[in-house]
Amino acid sequence: MSVFPTLRYADPDAAIALLRDAFGFTLAADHRDDAGAVQHAELVHDGGAVLIGPRRDGDRFATGRAVVYAVVDDVDAHHARAVAAGAIVEYDPVDQPYGSREWAAVDAEDNVWSFGTHRPGAAGIVEA
Repeated sequence: MSVFPTLRYADPDAAIALLRDAFGFTLAADHRDDAGAVQHAELVHDGGAVLIGPRRDGDRFATGRAVVYAVVDDVDAHHARAVAAGAIVEYDPVDQPYGSREWAAVDAEDNVWSFGTHRPGAAGIVEA
């Protein structure tokens, strides 16, 4: 099974710009309506992806605040890139007690984007 977070935004274009320019995601799909508004976008990074769509009134799939984690190899360089692009930093790079180096930012719609060196599942399966 693969897991892909899906987030709804009032301003999907701003979210796409932040993910691409500050966080280093690559836009893999960009579907728009006749007026040019984002209907569905896919941004990829290091084998993972996040799906972006517009927030609509009455949409039962509209997300609230989310926390998304992405793996990066060089946390400090990634943080510096994001800061240079104007990201709102929640916390600067820090070494975690479980061996990861991480930092986090918030987007304009209060979602938390956390980046670190820990690769979930890399240690193996704890429960069979």
